[in-house]
Amino acid sequence: MRSSGSGRNSGGRGNYRGAGNNRDERQGQGRPRKPRPEERRYDVGPGASQDGPKSGRGSAARGGAKGGPKKPQQSGRTAPARSREYEARAEERNRERYAGKKDIKLPKTFPGAEQEGERLQKVLARAGYGSRRACEELIEQARVEVNGEIVLEQGRRVDPEKDEVKVDGLTVATQSYQFFSLNKPAGVVSTMEDPEGRQCLGDYVTNRETRLFHVGRLDTETEGVILLTNHGELAHRLTHPKYGVKKTYLAAIVGPIPRDLGKRLKDGIQLEDGYARADHFRVVEQTGKNYLVEVTLHEGRKHIVRRMLAEAGFPVDKLVRTAFGPITLGDQKSGWLRRLSNTEVGMLMQEVDL
Repeated sequence: MRSSGSGRNSGGRGNYRGAGNNRDERQGQGRPRKPRPEERRYDVGPGASQDGPKSGRGSAARGGAKGGPKKPQQSGRTAPARSREYEARAEERNRERYAGKKDIKLPKTFPGAEQEGERLQKVLARAGYGSRRACEELIEQARVEVNGEIVLEQGRRVDPEKDEVKVDGLTVATQSYQFFSLNKPAGVVSTMEDPEGRQCLGDYVTNRETRLFHVGRLDTETEGVILLTNHGELAHRLTHPKYGVKKTYLAAIVGPIPRDLGKRLKDGIQLEDGYARADHFRVVEQTGKNYLVEVTLHEGRKHIVRRMLAEAGFPVDKLVRTAFGPITLGDQKSGWLRRLSNTEVGMLMQEVDL
């Protein structure tokens, strides 16, 4: 009995193992059996087994789908090279084909392109009113007018030589004009060249590409604002008595001065070449007997301020012109040259109806 029992026990264990093995064989029928771990191959490269694990150093690393440079595929057929004679004949055929055809006109890329002139925003930008985008904003704000008409649309074309362009009512110098203000020191001659070799206005603008000339004159010993430009018509009008552009001076005199000195100057002082009248007079500063007075007048005769005050009994010790029309001296240092702003140029032109 023991022997038979032990035989069943051993037989049971044997049947369990045998059943497992038969089950593996039955499941493996009809499809390839997966190799066991000890039977798998871990080769890489072109000769790797299909059953091996995927590796980054396999065919993909040598130009596969995910990494490495791809090798150009060699096609079985290559296009034959064309000879020079063939290319020449093809070019000749193309010329003959299009010889009788008219030139194709491309459509305009924006409305009004057939018009002549320059775009308004480009003209304003060149005149110094900012970038083209900033000039477009000026147009959108209805601040720009051409020939008396306010411009509201973008892309308007103008002729800088003929059309009158204004911003905020002030004329824009659209041409290549230049405008400068010089604080002339004492001892400088009001000429662009001096045959005697003295220091003159031309010494301050020797590096300019265009020829400039001075607007009016100042005495050699008189300091202050003097304008330089290449705009002939503006310079002519600024000095013409018809337009009466005012100039303001500061004069140092020795007093005491009577209270009616200003009235006498406004009523007119008799000079050898006629009466001279001041438009404005005031005392700026007094230190003991030393007075600093301001005189404004629109005349431009030679030594006019010095002669008027001397005739009234008060010779001038020092004279400075602090303003020429709307252009003021401000804090500009002696001998310094500065370019006028667009607003200042517009005010000057407005002063003389340009």
